[in-house]
Amino acid sequence: MKLVIKKRKKYSGSLGGDIAIFIMLFLLGAFMLFPIYLSIIQSIKPPEEFFLFPPRLYVISPTSQNFVGLLEATSSMWIPFTRYLFNSILVTVAVTGFQIILASMAAYVLAKVKTPGVKFFNKTIEIALLFTSNVTHIMLYMVMAYLGMIDTYFAIILPFVATPLSIFFMRQFMGQLPDSIIEAAQMDGAGHFRTCWQVVMPNVKPAWITLIIFAFTAAWQINGWSFIFNEALKPLPTVLLQLQGSGIQRAGVGAAATVFLMSPPMILFVFCQGNVLETMAHSGLKE
Repeated sequence: MKLVIKKRKKYSGSLGGDIAIFIMLFLLGAFMLFPIYLSIIQSIKPPEEFFLFPPRLYVISPTSQNFVGLLEATSSMWIPFTRYLFNSILVTVAVTGFQIILASMAAYVLAKVKTPGVKFFNKTIEIALLFTSNVTHIMLYMVMAYLGMIDTYFAIILPFVATPLSIFFMRQFMGQLPDSIIEAAQMDGAGHFRTCWQVVMPNVKPAWITLIIFAFTAAWQINGWSFIFNEALKPLPTVLLQLQGSGIQRAGVGAAATVFLMSPPMILFVFCQGNVLETMAHSGLKE
């Protein structure tokens, strides 16, 4: 009987290099997790521990009073907390759904349909990635005001349903699909719409699930400061940000609000992380 000893896989060619890589990755992971850890710690600190010097990165006497205070503060408002929550859910679902649909269809045309002007639009999207929302904020307000959409749900939904990043992301991933898949579908009589949704989209599932996480995270944080003035139409982040700015007496409530806001995106990521990792590690399909 022959004993086969399996050699350890080396990532850098030497044991010392592997140790250095893992130490670097550990430090990088700890650096990224630190803000989350700090937010959770702050949310369970009693008021007397907030102003200790030097600041402590741990809790001496954990308490849930900050979350109780958050519920009390939101329940005492003249607009019910459930109304704010409904507004945020409506905006988040609408923005995420429309963004996936529009970005996927636009990316399919830009990546796989040979029509005049495709290169121009691809360059335009790449240039648009350089601009932040602050640059276009005044123009966006003017457009919304001209269309009469100020103080409506449309003002915080329509501007976010088509973003350059989402189109660029889906276009890059669809561009890796072999053209033979598209040609085979067209030979079977499928049009562009059917090819996009029944052939291309199943093959880029990790990409659009990753895009759902990005779109959901961004949409959940929409506050609509400049577009929504009716209290009954304001999304949840607007109200929680107001609580965070209420002064030092509500510092714990503000920390609890931060944890509440970041929880849904984190939960969504935990359930979809496999597809995210597959997207980031994807190296392209071969003919």
